[in-house]
Amino acid sequence: MALKQFQIQTLQQKLSPQQIQFIKLLQMNTQDFEDRMSEELLDNPALEKGETDTEFAQSSAEGNNDEDWGGNFGNSDIDVDEILRASGGDDEFGSFKMGEDYTGEDKNELPIRSESSFQDYLLEQARASFHDEKELLLAAHLINSIEEDGYLRRELKSIVNDLAFNENILTTVDQLERILIKIQNFDPAGIAARDLQECLLLQLYKKDYGDNDAITLAEKIISEQMEAFSKKHYNKIKKVFKVNDEELKCAINEIIRLNPKPGESGSVSSKTQYIVPDFTVKEEHGQLIVTLNSRNAPELKLSPAYSETLRAYEQTPAKEQQLKDTVQYIKQKIEGARWFIDSVKQRQHTLMSTMEAIVKRQREFFIEGDEMYLRPMILKDIATVVNLDISTISRVANSKYVETEFGIFPLKYFFSEGISNDEGEEISNKEIKKILEEAINQENKDKPLTDEALTTLLKDKGYPIARRTVAKYREQLNIPVARMRKEL
Repeated sequence: MALKQFQIQTLQQKLSPQQIQFIKLLQMNTQDFEDRMSEELLDNPALEKGETDTEFAQSSAEGNNDEDWGGNFGNSDIDVDEILRASGGDDEFGSFKMGEDYTGEDKNELPIRSESSFQDYLLEQARASFHDEKELLLAAHLINSIEEDGYLRRELKSIVNDLAFNENILTTVDQLERILIKIQNFDPAGIAARDLQECLLLQLYKKDYGDNDAITLAEKIISEQMEAFSKKHYNKIKKVFKVNDEELKCAINEIIRLNPKPGESGSVSSKTQYIVPDFTVKEEHGQLIVTLNSRNAPELKLSPAYSETLRAYEQTPAKEQQLKDTVQYIKQKIEGARWFIDSVKQRQHTLMSTMEAIVKRQREFFIEGDEMYLRPMILKDIATVVNLDISTISRVANSKYVETEFGIFPLKYFFSEGISNDEGEEISNKEIKKILEEAINQENKDKPLTDEALTTLLKDKGYPIARRTVAKYREQLNIPVARMRKEL
């Protein structure tokens, strides 16, 4: 049978190096951004830093005019565009192009680290375990997707899509799965598990040397009878595995020694973490004033000396190979500096417009400081206001903090889903969770409140929500079911 050849045309979205640079800068907090800017200033002599423009980063959340944005970026008497165009046309240099190896970023740069110290610890282990550059990059991305308690809750399929869209890195779920298995063998035991069952099993596997009957039984209980164990149905477990009380007790003793939150493990040497607020919100004469930390608003400009050097070389009549290489190098540095300046400017505008939209939405909270005043707000709400993609708002909210008169809060704190009460008023689920937590703290521990009882309690207070929603909120608060809260 003859083989037929045919072509398929597909449309793929590919980000430019400048877009990738902006995305990476956007998701950085103040400290990481400052470190990245210092690296760029050291690496690129065509980039210079002036005094910080503190006025640039302040505006009123009540009525900001986008025309005020601009700042003092790249101001110079030298027309760099004209210089770059001078090498085009019919001269022997041709139009300026980036070198094949130039990407506008450090190829060895790993995804941005999290503030959690255990992730830095995991990255150190990854560098020792993965020698292939792509595998190390994928491992770093997985590690930075691990949450503070040590769990990887994002689906691998979502991470595959994120890598393809944001990093232009193509991989598969199977490849990520293989890398994840290696990471799950890192210290502390149980790290990068996708649920509690997998977390406990990973820890038991590390303790299992083949000659401990209690650990072997514990593995069987967690892998085959996790639901029965969580509900303390011990008679069922004894019947299934045909063990006596003493054998079951030994196995349970092994399980309760395990750490359900390996990300908070004491085995990881923690470093002192200092939170640097990215924003400040203050009330002045009834208006809320939003200020971006001045360290996020540097005055960057092209080096006049570097640009003058390029102009002088362009005017040199002799076109020797060494001079050609020098001109090409200078052009790359100037274009790289312009890219960085534009990305920094775009980052500042995005940060401020997003924060202002959050403050407008949560005005009552920033005035009163009480969690009960928080309005329901999801990423889409802010994305619609500032006309940006939801993923962009997510990057702004990640690892960023705002200082208020009532304390310092992560931006994630202000995002929550909402429901309507009996009066049709939309309220934040944070308010519901607060009521649930207070009710459970005050319950009779001899007869703790069931999810059905909590549902009735909320309905009596004017919050008609389903029992399954109550159970979801209770789990998000890390509160066990009534059976597990009972005290003798």
